[in-house]
Amino acid sequence: MYATAQELETRLGGVDALVTLADRDGDGVADAELVERALADAEAEIDSYLAGRYALPLPTVPAVLVRLACDMAVYRITCDYGRGLTEEIRQRYEDAVAWLRRAASGDVALGLPPQQEPAQTTTVPGLVSGKPRAFVRTRRTW
Repeated sequence: MYATAQELETRLGGVDALVTLADRDGDGVADAELVERALADAEAEIDSYLAGRYALPLPTVPAVLVRLACDMAVYRITCDYGRGLTEEIRQRYEDAVAWLRRAASGDVALGLPPQQEPAQTTTVPGLVSGKPRAFVRTRRTW
């Protein structure tokens, strides 16, 4: 995972903030299943952006991905369970997605060693210089 429940708690500002966000049943304890599911959803979404450029799983988790995973998990919890979605939470999620799109396109890097940077690309038969090859049917007479 890109972030743990403990990292989410720390980024939110402590256990009270996590309980406020993720206590579905009102027992004064954050629902571990809810938190883990939100973090797993964030991981899957992050992977969907990075998979085209990086070999997954990543050998190390850059700090930026921990932050993005936490922001995305908070958004998921608030959207999926109606727990206080604010403009700031929505904006942080959108900023995370925008950063991931830039990482997927190569505009920003994860800061991994060069051998772990972009995955090798392969050529696709039928493509020349990235353009489709034109096939023309001609009639031959012998």
